[in-house]
This record gives sequence, structure tokens and C-alpha cells, in this order.
Amino acid sequence: MEEQDNALCNITIIHQDILDKVKKEMTDDDTLYNMAEIFKALSDPTRLKIVNALMLSEMCVCDISALLNMSQPAISHHLKSLRQTHLIKYRRDGKIAYYSLDDEHIKTMFDQCITHISE
Repeated sequence: MEEQDNALCNITIIHQDILDKVKKEMTDDDTLYNMAEIFKALSDPTRLKIVNALMLSEMCVCDISALLNMSQPAISHHLKSLRQTHLIKYRRDGKIAYYSLDDEHIKTMFDQCITHISE
């Protein structure tokens, strides 16, 4: 409890120079909203498993379904969420849709999170 008390300010003072600097450099609201949508999409362990699998190989719904032992409709639902946030993309080959990461940034985000957890 004593450590928590030390983290609190004992006096109210506004550092206007800091506020002005931070306000100028803060990320805009639209970008933060889009970031929140990405984090929301990645907040589901199943979606993280899908991203992890797609880091290793392009896969179709049937493959992902078999890998995760889930129904195809359930996998399709997760894929839709990941697609809407531009985390994954797909290409058609005849009647089959193959899914892959949208770009290398997704792998970097995944790896950075693992690094953070491992520290």
C-alpha cells in the first residue's frame, strides 16, 4: 500500500510546457481508433492462433479449421474480423480462397508482443 501512495502526486500542478508538447505530438483520433480496432481483433486467442499459423504458411479455411479443430463457419467468422482490420488478405485459386498476412508488419507486431511477454 505504501508503494502505491508514493506513486500519487501530493500537490496539484500543471506543467503547461509538457502539455503543449504532448498535445502537438499525440497521434490523431482516427489513427488511435484504427489501432484500437486492430488490438480488439487481436484480443481473441483463436485469432492470434490464426495469425501465428499464417505467419508460417498461406492456408485455406479447411486447413485452418483442421489445424485448430474448429468448424469452418467459426474460422470464417474469425477470418472476417482479421480481414476487416487489414491484418490478413486472401487470394482465390479457383474455388479455394488462400489466406495470408496482409504485410510483414503483422509478423513484427506479433514478434514484438512475444518479446515483451518474455522480458
